[in-house]
Amino acid sequence: MINYPRDFRGYGAGGMDPKWPNGAKIAVQFVINYEEGGENCILHGDAASEAFLSEIVGAQPWPGQRHWNMETIYEYGARAGFWRLHRLFTSLNIKPTVYGVATALARAPEQLSAMQEAGWEIASHGYKWIEYKDYTPEDEMIDINKAIEIHEQVTGTRPAGWYTGRCSVNTVDLIACKGGFSYCSDTYADDLPFWHESEGNEPLLMIPYTLDTNDMRFSIPAGFNCGDPFYTYLKDSFDVLYEEGNEGAAKMLNIGLHCRLVGRPGRLAALRRFMEYVLSHDDVWIPRRIDIADHWRNHHPFTPHQRPSKMSEKQFVDLYGGVFEHSEWIATRTHAGELAPANDSAAGLHGAMAAVFRSATEVERLGVLNAHPDLAGKLAAAKQLTEESTSEQASAGLDQLSDRERANFTRLNQVYTEKFGFPFIIAVKGLNKADIVAAFERRINHDRATEFTTACQQVERIALLRLKDMLAD
Repeated sequence: MINYPRDFRGYGAGGMDPKWPNGAKIAVQFVINYEEGGENCILHGDAASEAFLSEIVGAQPWPGQRHWNMETIYEYGARAGFWRLHRLFTSLNIKPTVYGVATALARAPEQLSAMQEAGWEIASHGYKWIEYKDYTPEDEMIDINKAIEIHEQVTGTRPAGWYTGRCSVNTVDLIACKGGFSYCSDTYADDLPFWHESEGNEPLLMIPYTLDTNDMRFSIPAGFNCGDPFYTYLKDSFDVLYEEGNEGAAKMLNIGLHCRLVGRPGRLAALRRFMEYVLSHDDVWIPRRIDIADHWRNHHPFTPHQRPSKMSEKQFVDLYGGVFEHSEWIATRTHAGELAPANDSAAGLHGAMAAVFRSATEVERLGVLNAHPDLAGKLAAAKQLTEESTSEQASAGLDQLSDRERANFTRLNQVYTEKFGFPFIIAVKGLNKADIVAAFERRINHDRATEFTTACQQVERIALLRLKDMLAD
């Protein structure tokens, strides 16, 4: 596969500073999923009853039948659970984001009014709370349009945020294509927001959601069986991220809630304890998701830059063909392989190019070795080195040798090349003339196999240093 789309690198080992307001060490964001009345039900025109996220463990869809128990569990979320959550959040003056299923919001005018009066953000949770994995892009877009239309009708405004949840592989790109959204949350890929690029669309801000610090785990066999483990898990998550914020690597903690799950009295107490624990700390930001989106757009706007994994072959070879000295074929083969966002850093691209070099025949690798110039040799004297080699040799002072030093390098080059059949190669960055001469004299005593391996490793080291100069991580 060429241009592998998945991104396993993200912000890399160095991470990034989100610059949360007032120097906050963590952003804690609460989401209330409002799905009651939008779930699978034959009353809603669906083929079967709902089977997801309820008290009925192992529930199965009932084709063509109403599932009375399932329906009433969802009704509890609207009739009782929502109001319990509403009282808790308003009493602590915390404003969550609501993921509102459009058809559920349309069936909940009192709940919707209470959300709006409390200043909660209402993002779209799709048209219906159903599975979209088997939908065609065209049919899924029809439901996206329906969701926006109903959302605007019942709330008075178009949704700024989107989260399908039970999404397809096409969902995020469809939201980008539709446009007009401040963010999308159909990803679990990071602890910080990031920009998603899709061909032909404006960049889309992704604010990741979570399935671990989420009350949905009350509804699965391997999840929380009561409030205490829920509280402990939320507290531990907060503590780890808060400490990372202390160390200059602030993150975001998502808390996912459902009216029919955590809205039960035996669970709400644990949520209250956690919210009070969060409020007992300084330097904590508790925003709505739209607030995070606005912050990110102001402080970390999308910056277009050319990624190696997105380049044409000509662009790639023109730029990286000299990373391995006079050996453009390595760049050509690298481009023809599986490039991905993970290869858009110096280390990532070096990994792909070094793999091509290592998989080449011994004759091909020998050709790369012989493409390297002698250190302080005739090409250097004639000023015929590549720009990279000229800079590298100069950094070690090899352009300012005395006559005696030059004669010694000439002798060592000749002895080495006659013995091994390729020039002496060393990554000179950080070395001085004495270091290089010492390495020369030590390695000249190797057998050919050992020195061939050493020279190849130095070629790879030179390539990595060149890529670090070319690509900012």
